[in-house]
Amino acid sequence: MIIFFFGRLADLLGRDLSLGLPPCSVADVRREIARLYPAAAGDLEASRSRACLNDELVDEDRVVGEGDEIAFLPPLSGG
Repeated sequence: MIIFFFGRLADLLGRDLSLGLPPCSVADVRREIARLYPAAAGDLEASRSRACLNDELVDEDRVVGEGDEIAFLPPLSGG
């Protein structure tokens, strides 16, 4: 799977990361990235970023598989 980061996560981890994980939930992907990169753990929390799987906003229990693209998006604000 390919993982894309935006905002502060991109500053910490770079724009993208490739991980060879078995099929797992979005929450599992978050936990694995936090394990590998502890400095990003706080910004990876579900309350601080949304997951987008193959261009669709998804919940934490959605399964991510081989060949999928997942992006973690920071909170959006505007005026």
